[in-house]
Amino acid sequence: MPLTPERSTVIFRRAQQHDIPAMSRIRLAVSENALSDPGRITRQMYEDYLDKLGRGWVAEADGEITGFSYADNVHGAIWALFMSPRYEGQGHARRLLDLAADWLFAQGHPVIRLSTGVGTRAERFYARQGWTQDRIEGNDAYYSLANEVASMD
Repeated sequence: MPLTPERSTVIFRRAQQHDIPAMSRIRLAVSENALSDPGRITRQMYEDYLDKLGRGWVAEADGEITGFSYADNVHGAIWALFMSPRYEGQGHARRLLDLAADWLFAQGHPVIRLSTGVGTRAERFYARQGWTQDRIEGNDAYYSLANEVASMD
């Protein structure tokens, strides 16, 4: 009998080049924050954010990539956080977000940022994780999160 997502062992690890096709499939499968032009996000962009511009992580259950996050070190931002619809609501996105945020803070960013669609589940998710909404421009909501350790100094 196959394991259900709830029973699968999930590991979180750094993303690698061979993960890019699975990450791209997940990105294109989302129903909210869908790309108006799927060609806008290229394989080269995924590759650049692995090491040159930032770092990426994946959640993997039984050999299947179930979600991913990318941290943009150049801009101190979360570039991407996406889950396979089958694995939503299990806490994996929170862990992927924490990995990216913690890494950005460790790189010296006192405040990190992200944007998402207004009125989406993602927007509510970020608010629940303690992110502060800074502004809304058109259909995009912009959020920030301060490094609690840095703000205590």
